[in-house]
Order: sequence, then C-alpha cells, then structure tokens
Amino acid sequence: MKPFHEQSLRELTQTLHTRQASAVEVAQHFLNRTQAHADLGAFVAQNPEVTLTQARAADARIAAGTAKALDGVPIAHKDIFVTKDFPSTAGSKMLENYRSPFDATVVAKFAEHGAVSLGKLNCDEFAMGSSNENSAYGDVKNPWDTTRIPGGSSGGSAAAVAAGLTPAATGTDTGGSIRQPASFCGITGIKPTYGRASRYGMVAFASSLDQAGPMARSAEDCAILLSAMSGADLDRDSTSVDVPNEDFSLKLNDSLEGLRIGIPSEFFGDGLADDVRSAVKAALREYEKLGARLVPIHLPRTELSIPVYYIIAPAEASSNLSRFDGVKFGHRAKNYTDLADMYKKTRAEGFGDEVKRRIMIGTYVLSHGYYDAYYLQAQKIRRMIADDFQNAFQNCDLIAGPVAPTVAWKIGGHGNDPLADYLADIFTLPASLAGLPGMSVPAGFGEDGMPIGLQLIGNYFQESRLLNAAHRLQQVTDFHLARPAGY
Repeated sequence: MKPFHEQSLRELTQTLHTRQASAVEVAQHFLNRTQAHADLGAFVAQNPEVTLTQARAADARIAAGTAKALDGVPIAHKDIFVTKDFPSTAGSKMLENYRSPFDATVVAKFAEHGAVSLGKLNCDEFAMGSSNENSAYGDVKNPWDTTRIPGGSSGGSAAAVAAGLTPAATGTDTGGSIRQPASFCGITGIKPTYGRASRYGMVAFASSLDQAGPMARSAEDCAILLSAMSGADLDRDSTSVDVPNEDFSLKLNDSLEGLRIGIPSEFFGDGLADDVRSAVKAALREYEKLGARLVPIHLPRTELSIPVYYIIAPAEASSNLSRFDGVKFGHRAKNYTDLADMYKKTRAEGFGDEVKRRIMIGTYVLSHGYYDAYYLQAQKIRRMIADDFQNAFQNCDLIAGPVAPTVAWKIGGHGNDPLADYLADIFTLPASLAGLPGMSVPAGFGEDGMPIGLQLIGNYFQESRLLNAAHRLQQVTDFHLARPAGY
C-alpha cells in the first residue's frame, strides 16, 4: 500500500472504508508530517485532540457500516473560514486568537460528509495578496523551492497539498487566489461560479468577488471535494445561488471530441515568459490529440481588468473591514485617550501594510467626488468584461491560457513594489470579475524546475465541463503526480 500522503482521495477513501487503515492512523500520519515540515509555515493552528476525536468518530461509523462519503479523510482549511474548534485569524493580528462560536458553511459541509479537520492554513492577511508574504504569522514557503513564494492568498493551502501535509485543502479566490498558488505549487485548484459555494463564515474581503473552492492534487480529487462543499445556503448567504447539487465526478471521463477551446490572443502577449508559453502550448497540443479544436478568440478588455479590480476590490474591502474597530471583537489597542484615538490605534496596530493600503484606496474611490469617476466607471467596465466572455463563448466551449505570466518568484523578489504583485494577476482577474468558474491544472515545469499551471475558464455553472477537460489532460500527462524533493 502506498503511503497515505501519496494516495488520491479516492484511494484514501477506499483504504479507510475497507478498513485497511483506521482514520486515527491516517490522521496521526498527517499530523506527524505537519510537525516534521513546520518550517514551510503552511499551518497556523492545529488541535490534535480535536482531529483525533473526529477520526475516532469516523472509525466508529465505518465499523458500524454507516460510513459517510468522506469519512476519515483529512482536510485543512484556509484561515479565512471561521471554525469553532480552531482560532480564526484571517492571517491578521487584528483577529489573533479569535474563536468563532460557529463553523463556516463550507467547513460544516465537509464535517457533515465525515472529513477530519487537520487545522487552519496560513494565508495573506484578509486574503489580500499574491505571494503569501502579507500574513501576520510569517511567510509561507514553496515546497518546490523554499526560497520562493507559494503564491497567494491561498498559499498555505497550496503549499500544504504540494508537500503532502494534507490530501486536500479549502481556498478562496477573489482575483486568482486559488488558481495562482495552485499553479505555482504544481497542484490542481478550482474556483467555482460565484455563488456556487456558500460565503457564510468566510471573513469577507470583497463580497462581490470572494468565492470558496477546493485545492488538491488532481481534477478527480477536486471534483469529489466540490461536490461536497457546494450547495445553496439561501437563508444565510444572500449571494448563494439556488442551483441543484451535482456530483462533479460523473462526467470526468466524457470524450473531448469536438470540444472547442478558445485561445485568447490577449493572454499570449509580450509579457508572458517563454517557459510558461511553451508549457501552455504543449498542453494545448495534448488537447488537440484528445479531439479538441483550438479556436482563436479575443478578450479585448483583459488589460483593463487590473485597474477595475484594484478599484472594486479595495472599495469593498474598505467597507467590510470597517467592522474591525476594537469595540466588539478582535484586537484593541491597550493605550488610548478617547474613542477616536482607540479606533485609530487599534486599526494601526491590527492591520498590516497591504491591508492598510487597500483600505485607503477603497475609501478614496468611494469618497464624495470620486465615486462616479472611479467606482461607478469600474463597475461599468466590469460589465463589459463579462460581456466579452459571453461573446467569446458563442464560438467556444472553454477558454484556455496561462494562469500567471511567470513561475513563482523569490521571496522578497517584488520588494516594496505592490504593483508588481498586482500585474501578476492579469490572467486570473477577468474571470473573477465576470464571476465565471476557472481552474489551474499542472502543465509542466519551467525556470529552475518550478511548476507551471494551465488555466481553464468555463461559462457559468460549467464546472463539470472544466473538471472533465482537466481530468482527461491528467490521464495523458503526469505533471500532477510530481512531488517536490524531500516531501
């Protein structure tokens, strides 16, 4: 039998449900691995007593013949989801040691399916960042090269899966925060259609963009996870969409014969690194061998996605983060003279530089005299970006291209230049602004052996088609099976 951390979710479920190993053994194996590789900085909170209690309960159900779909399967959650059994910090000093009285819907859904929680994963503060260098709890390192970033904001999730510290993890994607770290760490990750998974219990960054999704080694694993975590949550999340639950595993093996894959010229310009271009084009040639047809398309407002996103997202962040004032919960400054001084000192101490930067930008674009000139115009262009996709989908079934212009850069490589991080999101932002599903699929290796991801984008609620295309590619390539040395 393969080591537990080398088994797919389907294999691990089979191992557990046929009682070749107990859930306690599996959980302890992964707890040991997280401790052995704590230097990656992927985990920010664990509670072995809670984890093993959940594992024992899974073993009891399996022994009684009442096993649930994911009984005993370990999973770890990005620390943007609130949890009652672990601290919920959102990577910020503002929420240091905060304990939620309830679980986020996504966390609760995995528990309902029998999954065992390994703990909470590091992330950029309030999910604001592309490198996981903005966490109050230290940088996360990329297991393929620990001098490099894992991507962000779900960098802890990506690094933990890539290093075999957890078979699967949750992430959130506001402007690419599942897809980009999945690409940089050589794993698979999918951002579903906006509203497919509940946002209840996710610490809000930009409410019209934030979406939860799974991160794992393969498309098949992601299909299993997405089936478990999706579903309407209308009573608690007004942005939840009432669509029927799906088993995303059912169509994984469908033929790709005749599938039209749109190739946007705007994704293959001068800013794309040669190694990324080569890997993506090689993956596209594999699709042609599988019977798909490549169709040239245009997404003419791709470049506008950066200024549009970095007006809308900070505006929403400014509003969402106004609740962190030191009054009801979270950090409060110890020394202050009056209420206004308490507000100022609390927020100055509790927020990191990137969060402060985005709050300032958001407050500015929402202020009197600038709302129409910036925020309102950005929303109009956002609608146009969504229309560009719908025009493209008249001629294709999926859209493919790179996830990021380069492979993962060195920690500190962008120094104090936040614009360099922002520009790296150019290929992931358009789908986020349109609310479309998108995913990253391992497609090869580039500079210094660093992973490269292929981005697939589908039309609304076409996750099954995306996962089918990704799975078929993974049946003829083995990039998703590669593991960083030492893990």
